[in-house]
Amino acid sequence: MPALYQSNLSSLPLIARGKVRDLYQVGVDHLLVVASDRLSAFDVVLPQPIPGKGEVLTRVSNFWFARTAHLIRNHLANVPVAAVITDPAELAQLGDRAMVVRRLTPLPVEAIVRGYLIGSGWKDYQRAGAVCGIALPRGLRLADRLPEAIYTPSTKAELGAHDENVDFDHTVKLLGRELAEQVRAVSLAIYADCAAYAYARGIIIADTKFEFGLDEQGQLLLIDELLTPDSSRFWPTDQYCPGTNPPSFDKQFVRDHLETLDWDKSPPGPELPQAIIDRTADKYREAEERLTRECEVMQP
Repeated sequence: MPALYQSNLSSLPLIARGKVRDLYQVGVDHLLVVASDRLSAFDVVLPQPIPGKGEVLTRVSNFWFARTAHLIRNHLANVPVAAVITDPAELAQLGDRAMVVRRLTPLPVEAIVRGYLIGSGWKDYQRAGAVCGIALPRGLRLADRLPEAIYTPSTKAELGAHDENVDFDHTVKLLGRELAEQVRAVSLAIYADCAAYAYARGIIIADTKFEFGLDEQGQLLLIDELLTPDSSRFWPTDQYCPGTNPPSFDKQFVRDHLETLDWDKSPPGPELPQAIIDRTADKYREAEERLTRECEVMQP
């Protein structure tokens, strides 16, 4: 279907537009979340869409939400999109890119789990031998697998601002110790379960971020997206080589291109060549296919 840079639904009130998702109010207790084809890099929304990206993000998130339901409840509501969007033209505009979710209170932290040393974690390690205050063994290389996955939270920045890595004690101040420890424990459990599943299908989940919210009873639920090419670094197992920056199935491909440009990483974002757009769309689709298809699996 055609790329969708921004949804426009007249049948529901628009609450907000994020970097990728548009949020609409459904009654008092629910939201319609629409994953557009917008792409953000370095916290800047780029001017061109990646065709089909929003549908991939939604289908992959739904796949993982179902797979992790035994570990934690999530925000999905048992309400089909067609029950809240009845106009045929608006429904066609959405395709597979929308979901109806419960309206919850989001936590002010992003729960990041790292299984490999890359990105800002690698920069922190080079400078201090630690990531978010967690000391790591000496002599690790770029993209090395860590002895065990680590939880490295960050604050949630406003649109256009940069998230800030923080240590665990900072999240205790924000959330209270019991809730902070619950977020850390379930984040590590989700990563361990899903990273093993993905590896068996040819994908290394190098790192990922989770978001959580609270219901009216104060119960913790998974929200937003889950283990998508937007929220995670996905590497092909057959091309993984420690000491180098591995190829990826995610938007790191776009980040690598942007790093070659004379751009200060502030809005507006630069135009992408069509070849980069097409290759990125292919990578997102391949990640979905590898993760969700039935196939013979590899052992880690």
